[in-house]
Amino acid sequence: MAAEAHAPTASEYIVHHLQHLQNIKQKAVIDMSVVNYDSIIVGLLVGGLGLFFFWLAARKATSGVPGRWQAAVEIMIEMVDTQAKATIHNAQSRKLIAPLALTVFVWIFLMNAMDLLPVDLLPVIWAQIWGAAGNDPHHAYLRIVPTADLSTTMGLSVSVLVLCLIYSVKIKGLGGWMHELVTAPFGTSKNPIFALILGVINLFMQIIEYVAKTVSHGMRLFGNMYAGELVFMLIAVMGGAAALSLSGVLLPVGHIIAGTIWAIFHILIITLQAFIFMMLTLIYLGQAHESH
Repeated sequence: MAAEAHAPTASEYIVHHLQHLQNIKQKAVIDMSVVNYDSIIVGLLVGGLGLFFFWLAARKATSGVPGRWQAAVEIMIEMVDTQAKATIHNAQSRKLIAPLALTVFVWIFLMNAMDLLPVDLLPVIWAQIWGAAGNDPHHAYLRIVPTADLSTTMGLSVSVLVLCLIYSVKIKGLGGWMHELVTAPFGTSKNPIFALILGVINLFMQIIEYVAKTVSHGMRLFGNMYAGELVFMLIAVMGGAAALSLSGVLLPVGHIIAGTIWAIFHILIITLQAFIFMMLTLIYLGQAHESH
């Protein structure tokens, strides 16, 4: 009875909601053996949902007056195509990069949008399923915002890095790209000793640039979505605290007012973060086409 009557503290509540559904317990800051099942499953589900809605738009597309959904899709495609033309001047490359950028924007937006669902909705449902299977419902962990998971955002940014390397070799040739690694940004020298020194410095700077772009690309999206997720949890915790002190009067009122205000503002954040990630993807791929 005492165990049942015990309610989690604010810190216990937040810590529980920040736990992933994992294959094993994470033992280090970087543990490549850990798989966050919830991020993978939710990411695939919302990605499939996005593909389904775009398939519907393509299936019902008409050459006459478009419907609202078709018009929205056409606006998104035109927006991405405009940005791609401004950063990728190789028309052949744009045939792949423009659809890729559109996919990145829509997929990240949908993963971000999972943050707008009530904090406890899906975790509580999962706890019931977990408990019905004979497990302890208190150990039913589920995080539903894939982009609040660093492994997801860094996976996306590393994928962009791989594409940058591929296009660097494709456009400049392997020899041209390797020559650029040791001659940019400080150039070279006719003196063999100075040329060697500059080559090492240039290579070091190029490596730093690639690593910095990749890390900042993934961390920016993760940081914003992780912070947004925490704010929603804090709103839930503050509403619960107010309910305890004022006999539950502020529980529905506080949740609705605070949650609604933050959710409306968060719509801008999730859209902006998806757009920024897409734009940085286009910019980095555009830089891979340019010669120093």
